[in-house]
Amino acid sequence: MELRQLEYFVAVAEERNFTRAAERVHISQSGVSAQIRQLERELGAELFDRSARTATLTVAGKAALEHARAALAAAGALGQAVSEVTDLIRGRLTVGMVIGCTLTPLFDALAAFHRAHPGVEISLLEDNSDRLVEEVRAGAVDLALTGTATAAPEGVNALTIISERLVAAVPAGHPLTGRRRVTLRDLGAHPLVCMPPGTGLRTVFDQACAAQGLQPVIALQASAADAIADLATRGLAVAILSESMAAHYRDRLTALLIDDVEAPALLTLVWRSTHNPAVRELLAHSRRAFT
Repeated sequence: MELRQLEYFVAVAEERNFTRAAERVHISQSGVSAQIRQLERELGAELFDRSARTATLTVAGKAALEHARAALAAAGALGQAVSEVTDLIRGRLTVGMVIGCTLTPLFDALAAFHRAHPGVEISLLEDNSDRLVEEVRAGAVDLALTGTATAAPEGVNALTIISERLVAAVPAGHPLTGRRRVTLRDLGAHPLVCMPPGTGLRTVFDQACAAQGLQPVIALQASAADAIADLATRGLAVAILSESMAAHYRDRLTALLIDDVEAPALLTLVWRSTHNPAVRELLAHSRRAFT
């Protein structure tokens, strides 16, 4: 049994597809398949159900997955321990970022980290916040910038970067223009455009509506603040944004504080463990960049 076989096994399990796993580990699909077949022969059990288009873990595969991850982590920790002694950090770091994020400090932190530790290969991916938190819990993502409704999502460490109230943003001439504040019931008379479920901002909004038994009309959804603002500017719906998001569009939208949504939308860095020195270093760079 070789570490590369375990790496390929974990890649297929996480990607649920042999082709995507091969792209991830930078070898041919046939090479991945052959190595996993060899691993299955050594273990005496099939690890994947290959009867469908998606590669699904068998019962044996599910039992093996966490042990394979642990073995890879232990091997990585061995190299990192030696690197720390020699003041070198090497390896691979997977960073997640919530879709539609417009904050550049994360990029500043990544650039500073890369200059300090060029031996670390950095991967950056976008997804919605709920999935990113799950990926951090599973160990597939090392550190992620997420929008959350709670300061400390269960099962991960967290550092809140931004905590802001929600606002409704309307264009000139809208019936709500001229008011400084609105309530959720006020917004119920208008179509809304908001971020999709799975984002921190949407979770805060949905929870506030549910607490009052309200079901507002979310007529439009978009993952990027620019798209939400553009739709609102054209009079299609009232935009639901955070205060700092709305501030970017003050030349064309008026932001109205939503009085009865007191819970803030949070932008949070989440990570599972700092045993990896690269995670500790990137976290330190991130703290400085966001401060």
